[in-house]
Amino acid sequence: MIEEVLSRDNMLSALARVEANKGSHGVDGMSVKDLRRHIVQNWQTIRESIKSGTYEPSPVRRVEIPKPNGGTRLLGIPTVTDRLIQQAITQVLTPVFDPAFSEHSYGFRPQRRGHDAVRKARTYMQEGHRMVVDIDLEKFFDRIHHDRLMAKLAERVTDKTVLKLIRAYLQAGVMEGGLVQATTEGAPQGGPLSPLLSNIVLDELDKELEKRNLRFVRYADDCNVYVKTWKAGHRVMKSVTAFIEGKLKLKVNREKSAVDRPWKRKFLGFTFSWDKKNPRVKIANPSLERVKPLAVDRSRSKYG
Repeated sequence: MIEEVLSRDNMLSALARVEANKGSHGVDGMSVKDLRRHIVQNWQTIRESIKSGTYEPSPVRRVEIPKPNGGTRLLGIPTVTDRLIQQAITQVLTPVFDPAFSEHSYGFRPQRRGHDAVRKARTYMQEGHRMVVDIDLEKFFDRIHHDRLMAKLAERVTDKTVLKLIRAYLQAGVMEGGLVQATTEGAPQGGPLSPLLSNIVLDELDKELEKRNLRFVRYADDCNVYVKTWKAGHRVMKSVTAFIEGKLKLKVNREKSAVDRPWKRKFLGFTFSWDKKNPRVKIANPSLERVKPLAVDRSRSKYG
């Protein structure tokens, strides 16, 4: 598998993707526009170190971005060289893992997007499941258990060089304020590999919900389960929380999670009307408030 990752066609495809995505620099300060020249000059050395298992990824650069509902989200920006290698790994692993993922999972997957998840939620409401168990995972990307993740990867990946490289990325560390902190858990958001790894971790949750015959939609760490009654909702919340925290070693944010009517919650920036036969999809008020200033600014610039 490592030969497939490092193949010319795969690396050129990964290079084109990284260049198209642009993005900020990592801890070495190298920009995306300098990546191609750097790879031409150094690829043989990088390739051999990866194949021999001696390649050491750079720490990610810590960046905080504001969340729409307050607080901040931590991103870890890899160097452009590491983004290239992560993208190459992702392109090879996605066809291995994605076909086995749940039909109820919509985030970071080929030919799927958030609007599909929202439409599916609407279908559940039309079928009479008008209570939602809205589960919020607390700092999910920062809490991914490395050993459990590596065990799941090893179920389908037998190439030890690939597994060693992925673990090296998980443990590359974070640079903040000029100091490098070790990472013993988590898969920092900001690199091409972390979305796939997050779906591998949460596929176990999907399979558990499917086993229970529950109606649900999941987009990354946003998971909504649709039931018919308050009683069923509270029962599901309790049992699923126990599974997430006991089996997956993750944490449910009890302040942000709730059992409620779908039209009183938001999902991926949307909510619903209360209509029984034909609930309408609407932009949630917090999302609408964020859009209004942009609309005003655009109108001002257009009309002076």
